[in-house]
Amino acid sequence: MRWRPAIEHALYRPDGGFYRRPEGPAGHFRTSVHASARFAGAVARLLAGVDAALGSPARLDFVDVGAGRGELTVAVRDALPAGLRDRVALHAVELADRPAGLPGEIAWGPGLPGAVTGLLFANEWLDNVPLDLAERDEDGVLRYVEVAPDGAERPGGPLDPEDAAWADRWWPGERVELGAPRDAAWAAAVAALDRGLAVAVDYAHTRDTRPPYGTLTGFRDGRQTAPVPDGSCDLTAHVALDSAAVPGHPTLLTTQRTALHALGVSGARPPLALAGTDPAGYLRALGGAGEAAELTAPAGLGAFHWLVQAVRMPVPDDLAALPGWQTLPS
Repeated sequence: MRWRPAIEHALYRPDGGFYRRPEGPAGHFRTSVHASARFAGAVARLLAGVDAALGSPARLDFVDVGAGRGELTVAVRDALPAGLRDRVALHAVELADRPAGLPGEIAWGPGLPGAVTGLLFANEWLDNVPLDLAERDEDGVLRYVEVAPDGAERPGGPLDPEDAAWADRWWPGERVELGAPRDAAWAAAVAALDRGLAVAVDYAHTRDTRPPYGTLTGFRDGRQTAPVPDGSCDLTAHVALDSAAVPGHPTLLTTQRTALHALGVSGARPPLALAGTDPAGYLRALGGAGEAAELTAPAGLGAFHWLVQAVRMPVPDDLAALPGWQTLPS
């Protein structure tokens, strides 16, 4: 079996797929959402900026793609000011069943809503969209990699024309993670927007920094493990976000560190003088600075990449000044 159907079966099958387990992703690894409420606060600030750029529509959508168990959706809702919260429609997109106790105002389902006006946010979603792998044979020809349930690999047939064209354009390596399914998934997400901002956050690389032997790996119980497609572990590979960007929209590819700094998340220590006038406040501020530092650490969560695309709307003020904005040719 090729890797793409093997990953699909291992992660998402109804009778025991990894992402359908009761403990959810948080039972196995820590994301920015779990690291600090400051992450949701930054997303809420971005949503408020989208609202302002859209002229405060009567209904503002927040779409959380790859919602896990709804942690980010709930935290963003709780971080919104009351006046804005009353206008926000919350959508959590996830294949797993609706969690018990999720607030009733949050729509839950496996499909993207249509005609979205607002913010579509996909945190660590694309890295779990199944994809095929290819390796070059002794003649330099890329062939699909086939995998057994125990993780053993063997060479398969030559690439289909679409995958061959993608590899030729985007990944000139010895072992290639063929990203066309992720490009298509992101294009569908962007197409769900009538007006708004689409943001994908993931560990990523660009054409000039592709790892020559790929990034596919597994995670279980907080530890990295061999990528075995039997449902016992997460299967994840970094994302070629530059190839995923949909042409024709103002686009920014930046790091999480840069994006969160623009959204007011700073790891700067509070002034020491505060310890003398308000010791409890100083300790709270110090704890918050530590959380912010974790979210923006250059060698940790801050190394995530953000792909930001604006659809029929001005770029929100908080992000407008960041360098690197461009409109990709169609």
